[in-house]
Amino acid sequence: MTTSLHGSDVLEAAPEEFDRFAVEQFLYREARYADENNYDAWESLWTDDALYWVPADSGGSDPTRQMSIIYDNRSRISTRLKQVRTGRRYAQAPPSHLRRLISNIEFLGGRPNPEGSLDLEVGANFLVVESRPRGNHIWGGRVTYRLRLVDGEMRLAYKKVQLVDADQPVPSLSFLI
Repeated sequence: MTTSLHGSDVLEAAPEEFDRFAVEQFLYREARYADENNYDAWESLWTDDALYWVPADSGGSDPTRQMSIIYDNRSRISTRLKQVRTGRRYAQAPPSHLRRLISNIEFLGGRPNPEGSLDLEVGANFLVVESRPRGNHIWGGRVTYRLRLVDGEMRLAYKKVQLVDADQPVPSLSFLI
């Protein structure tokens, strides 16, 4: 079972209209867009009601009651990207060089969405290598995605990034994790 922000923690059967290969390619593309600072393409992957969450604890239970590193709705995702695009985000001057590895991709089940259909909930492990002038940092953890078909196109409705060491002091996290 996974944690739900709205409703039950019990997932339904995975929706059959999602093809495993297409899902994997979507996740790899999302990672590549973030690695290559292709913010327009990365932003276009999100639904209008999207939620992007990075808990500040190892449980990641309730962002309305616990502190989060990131807890962005769709509007805040857009605002965050506008700030990054200015080039005046000094924590990213010069920009980090990033590469992500995604593994152990699992179809966890279906979760009802506001449109009355089922989102596909997917879990995956990840590692991000961040190279900066001050040295390298490795970020690792587990991601929970909720994918939705919108007009036949796969979109990202939800992304929860549970860092392995989220309950430890976190160095500047000024890029898209």
